This record gives sequence, C-alpha cells and structure tokens, in this order.
Amino acid sequence: MPMTRLPLFPLPVVLLPDALLPLHIFEPRYRRMVARCLEFDRRFGIVFHDPDRSGPFLTERGRVGCVAEIQTFELLEDGRSLILTRGRERFQIRAALEAVNPYYEAEVDAYEDTGAVLPAFLERRRTTSLELYQAVLAALPADGQGPDLDPASDISFRLAATLQTDPEWMQAFLQLRSESERLDRLDEVFRTVLRAGPSVDA
Repeated sequence: MPMTRLPLFPLPVVLLPDALLPLHIFEPRYRRMVARCLEFDRRFGIVFHDPDRSGPFLTERGRVGCVAEIQTFELLEDGRSLILTRGRERFQIRAALEAVNPYYEAEVDAYEDTGAVLPAFLERRRTTSLELYQAVLAALPADGQGPDLDPASDISFRLAATLQTDPEWMQAFLQLRSESERLDRLDEVFRTVLRAGPSVDA
C-alpha cells in the first residue's frame, strides 16, 4: 500500500488483518465517513485508542492501525447504520491532515513485516503453533471449532483473532513486524492456557 489519504476511526478495540468486526455507526461524523467510504473504496482505518486511558485522540505520527473494508451495510430508519468490516493491511500514520471533514484523516504508509525468513522454517513454526492451538481447543470444556488454517501461509493474525485478551496486548501484537515473533507470542499464550487448565479463556 503506497502512501495514501485514509479516513480514521479511533476505537478502544484492535482490528487484525483478515478479522471481522461489526460496528454500529451512530455519531454524525462517522455516518459521513461511512457514506464517503461507500462512494469511494469502502475502506477506512481503525486505530486503537482508549479515551479513558489516553485522553483525546491526536493522530500522532507513527501510530499503527489496520485498514477496515466494509463488507455489508445496513441503513437504519433514523440514519444510524450497522456495518460489517474485514481487516486488510496494516498502516502507519505519516501525518495528520488538515480537517476538511468532521472525521479524522491522515496520510499513511504501509506497515509491513521486515526481514527475510526461509519459507520452510516458517512452515515448521506455523505447524508448531497450530498444534498448540489444537491442544488448547481439545482442553476446553466444550468442543472448540477453530478456524481452518493452512500452514503454507501466514496464520498468526487469524490465530490471534481467536483470543480474548487485553486490547493493549493485541495492539502490541499488531505492531510486531515478524511472523516468527508473532507466533512466539502466541505460543506463550497457548502454553500458559495449557498449564492453567480449562478454566482460562483462549
């Protein structure tokens, strides 16, 4: 993704690539944003921001978020809407843009993994993480049905999307620029769950 102008929606949740996120759009400025997105390319950026912890959103340079693409749109009678979004690529804020719309906008750059890793090594790492994840599902009281994942491609974000954890942990995970690091972080969680027993949510 080259540098581009992107509408921003700060929320106290973290969207991961390929994850689904339903949203209830009720503020007038975000109604405008969604209308603009539907006319253009159906994409906006979600940036994790908890106003109770961090105060006002300032569109700081360097913040990392995830592009949300609108999959479905349902307009309600009073002008509110229900949308379903899917996470796409990650981005990093380069600069805030002068307010010409009531919602936030910024110039953003692609935020991609760095460094090269041999595909055979990554496939082995993915298999290890998948085996730990399946062991967690098997240890849960109810029969769990995890996503159907192929270790031939990056599975880290899809595995992370199944976790119920603190959004600050998830934001730190989103910012990791190595699939191997992300899998290591997930393996720590899975091993902790297995040691603790079935009472811990994963």
